[in-house]
Amino acid sequence: MNFKDYFSAQSDAYARYRPEYPEELYRFLLGLVPSRQKAWDCATGNGQVAVRLAQYFETVFATDASEAQISHAKHLSNIQYRVATAENSGLPSESVQLITVGQALHWFNFDAFYKEARRVAADNALLAVWGYELCEINPEIDAVFMRYYRDILSPFWPPEREYVEKRYQTIPFPFTDLKVPGFFLYLKHNLEGFMGYLSSWSATQKYLKQVGKNPLELIESDLIKAWGNPEEVKTLKFPLFLRAAYL
Repeated sequence: MNFKDYFSAQSDAYARYRPEYPEELYRFLLGLVPSRQKAWDCATGNGQVAVRLAQYFETVFATDASEAQISHAKHLSNIQYRVATAENSGLPSESVQLITVGQALHWFNFDAFYKEARRVAADNALLAVWGYELCEINPEIDAVFMRYYRDILSPFWPPEREYVEKRYQTIPFPFTDLKVPGFFLYLKHNLEGFMGYLSSWSATQKYLKQVGKNPLELIESDLIKAWGNPEEVKTLKFPLFLRAAYL
């Protein structure tokens, strides 16, 4: 299975600057999973979801195709990290009560992953997949931010990005969707931290590699003007979307 590795090169930035998922999301999912022996966090990245699940499950399997990403994960005694693709996890059959995929389903081979999820799932296991939209800060910063996203980086986004823009509604999901609430996640950064977050984007890294220049330089002066005091910490608000179903 081919693995599109867009994040290993900036795995350190990814671990430092990406937002954490809200406690409300975990509480909602836990309410749907009465048995908490084993969970599988697929495409775990730096392990942020796995670490949270480890508070509630006896064992958490955390897989990612990127060894560099896993190298930045926090290790706990009840988390078993392994380098593996979503479509070929190597996990035991009928072994987990919860399968989570945070901001990664759009990279998968859908049919192959769903086949693997069904194999790994115990009876009535829950599959929960989610992602988040672009953040909002304030109108002035958002205008600069959106110009960067749409105009400067547009040719450098992989086609899978459209699945995120459509809130996963165009991804095949051959299960009965559960009714889910809306969620938001929040991240606090000063200007340097926000620039670091933008640097973690795959399109930023692709531009840098292909053009040989940092695309953030094209918006730096406008972003500084819109931000104001560069040391001021501002709140980034991300709408989160979720699809969940029993397997």
